[in-house]
Amino acid sequence: MKKTTGQNRDVTSQWRLQTQLVRGGTWRSEMGETSESIFMTSGYAYDCAEDAAARFAGEQEGYTYSRLRNPTAAMFEDRMALIEGAEVARSTATGMAAVTAAMLSLVRAGDHVVSSRALFGSCRYVIETLLPKFGVEYTLVDGADHEAWQRAFRKNTVAVFLETPANPTLDVVDIEFVCGLAHDNHAVVVVDNVFATPVLQKPLKMGADVVVYSATKHIDGQGRCLGGCILTNKILLEEKILPFIRNTGPNISPFNAWVMLKGLETLDMRVERMCGNASKVADALSDIKGFDFVKYPGRKDFGQHELAMKQMSMGGSILSLHVPKGREQAFKFLNALDIIDISNNIGDAKSLITHPASTTHASVAEENRLEIGITEGLLRLSVGLEHPDDLIEDLQRAAYKAGI
Repeated sequence: MKKTTGQNRDVTSQWRLQTQLVRGGTWRSEMGETSESIFMTSGYAYDCAEDAAARFAGEQEGYTYSRLRNPTAAMFEDRMALIEGAEVARSTATGMAAVTAAMLSLVRAGDHVVSSRALFGSCRYVIETLLPKFGVEYTLVDGADHEAWQRAFRKNTVAVFLETPANPTLDVVDIEFVCGLAHDNHAVVVVDNVFATPVLQKPLKMGADVVVYSATKHIDGQGRCLGGCILTNKILLEEKILPFIRNTGPNISPFNAWVMLKGLETLDMRVERMCGNASKVADALSDIKGFDFVKYPGRKDFGQHELAMKQMSMGGSILSLHVPKGREQAFKFLNALDIIDISNNIGDAKSLITHPASTTHASVAEENRLEIGITEGLLRLSVGLEHPDDLIEDLQRAAYKAGI
């Protein structure tokens, strides 16, 4: 198998984003295929025993076992690293596999982690429940409170974890500030960038050490399969993350990696259209006086609009809204929708809406949900690729039927 002409990092890093998304990291076999091949194999054969020994010793380029690396997954990783601006990447079976692998590879018993408290429910589980099982302490802070971040660091703080914008509250964290503070304290910063996508926000350029994605979301973008990705520098990968992945095996399947490669080809177009639609939907919903609030980072009335637009090139595809009469009214609103699906996924070509308190954050203790603003009236809307007027009309009809 050989790389396509021009496939070296010095050349591809000079390509524009759209070209990188379509062609970055592509390899071709001697068959000359134009679409990336799916290497559905667990193992690899060697011409001689000496070659096998050399590959395992790292003295010869090539593959040994697909738990360690697979050609199709490697193409996905190389393309992700290219568009993110990372030195290296490793793919995982899910987004949570990426989060868990990144965090567990960085800590050991006796260490301390600082995290923003507005997180996806499973991410809170990793920080609050999983890490303490292995003797790792944690401190959760209000992501917007700079003084809280400063107070949280200890001598044994080794890692920081944050989402920005956060799921589902859309809280924005000042990445550059937190990274500067963390590095002053010799801590590694891990950023979950799934809401912003690599198209809208580049945490590594703002000082982050590790970026994680649920590729299931915008990168696939069509609700087909699961995947995740960890992006970082060569030293962190080789010394910390890769030993964990190699020996625990949270790997993406070759078929899913191929689906993600196909998704990347249209990522920028889909995200741009989704953001445009989300902006129009947010404006229309804000005109409905019955909602307690409509939050969208791209709107000037969003509390952290200036910071969000400093870090992101557009407002994103997600917005949150709040109905005044709690769960009963929220469910009436959801059940009255004709076009928009009730689903807990995001970043799909289809618009999706969910009630976080009973779905994505149902496992989070009620007092912790309320602390970060996940009330019974909160809804999270992921805006897709449908015509925005159809979405607006659907939402307006549902609001009327729910008495909003």
